[in-house]
Amino acid sequence: MKGKKNPLGPIVFWLLIFAVQLAEGHAFPDHSEPSVGSKISSSPSAVKIWFTEKLEPALSKIQVFDQSKKQIDRRDVQAFEGNAAILIVSLPQLHAGRYNVVWRVVSVDTHVTTGNFSFEVTN
Repeated sequence: MKGKKNPLGPIVFWLLIFAVQLAEGHAFPDHSEPSVGSKISSSPSAVKIWFTEKLEPALSKIQVFDQSKKQIDRRDVQAFEGNAAILIVSLPQLHAGRYNVVWRVVSVDTHVTTGNFSFEVTN
């Protein structure tokens, strides 16, 4: 076997390069407040999501839904304090229950990413 090359080596290399190129320029959540899957004891005043890339706030959105799938956020999504990588949407006083956050963002280079997560208020 000495001297033989692994025929999958170049294929694996190019697949990794392709995967890295696909990921470039796409905005993905880094972290959020409330945290993904968290249980919090009091109502948050907003949902804030930090993304890995700068966004086009006018083309991006965060929506928050209650257990009956009713949108309950204040529909005022904006970049947080001028930082185009952070989106925030304000919330009314929330009752105990599970809430679903749905986001759709457009990065400054026009790539679209979407996702969702939930958190629970236990008050």
